[in-house]
Amino acid sequence: MKKFSIIITTKNRRDDLAFTLAKIAGLLDRDDVECLICDDGSTDDTFSFLTAHPLRNIQFFKNETSKGLIYNRNLLLQKATGEFAISIDDDLHFITENPLEIIESYFREHTACAIVSFRIFWGLSEPSSTETTDLPKRVKSFAGGAHAMRLASWRKIPDYPEWFVFHGEENYVAFEMFRAGMEIHYLPAVLTHHRVDNRSKREDYLLRQRYSLRSGWYLYFLFKPWRVIPKNLAASVWNQMTSRVFKGKLNILGIMTLAMFDLVGEMPNILKHRNKLSYSQYKTFSELAETKIYWIPESKGQS
Repeated sequence: MKKFSIIITTKNRRDDLAFTLAKIAGLLDRDDVECLICDDGSTDDTFSFLTAHPLRNIQFFKNETSKGLIYNRNLLLQKATGEFAISIDDDLHFITENPLEIIESYFREHTACAIVSFRIFWGLSEPSSTETTDLPKRVKSFAGGAHAMRLASWRKIPDYPEWFVFHGEENYVAFEMFRAGMEIHYLPAVLTHHRVDNRSKREDYLLRQRYSLRSGWYLYFLFKPWRVIPKNLAASVWNQMTSRVFKGKLNILGIMTLAMFDLVGEMPNILKHRNKLSYSQYKTFSELAETKIYWIPESKGQS
């Protein structure tokens, strides 16, 4: 049994993974830490790199064909033995020194808290300043690639929904934990660096937009009271139209259409797993602070 399980899923990002492992090597050498890595069918020799450069306390798993991020997260969480599971992306590392002690201390002091979401700086270079005036607070959800959770809490709720494929699974867990009386907190004392140029659009930008839109709609029907769903859905569609389609982004109209077909196609699955909040629960959840995914140093303005 370990106290901390560091969980990483990766696919075709060998160099990013190698950089991350080098950055957290000091954590991996601790007796109370285990690291579980799943290579999701990489074709860039990621697994060969892992087996050729073994590090202490690391377990490797490999899918011969890709099974997706959500499948891998479930797999690694099921295999983890630590009291606290720390999930980080393969292109993200800790800037804060002694993050494990901060995480453990916070969980010990906040017994209702099941997940802490870290402060994340996005950029190719580390931030010029690491100071922040942000304070810990309870929030609606968390960052999938930069958080820690009590494994005992996660095992009280359903697994991540693999049928979401990608995007929105964290919010699914957040709703389930809220219904179970567990809290999610933003923990700015733990700063991480996500080594991504967030200003550039990825090649799969439109696909990600589709997944993002449909997962939000899935969550409406999975957890919200029936009385608020039509209004929420209409507001979501109208927001896409006014903020994007009417401003010339006509390809978003096609994305919305595909996302709506996805919603209809998954309706049997959605109704099977529906676990709605009462109206009073919904109101309480709606009043929680929004999830904080991006942090900008104060010298450049706070996000």
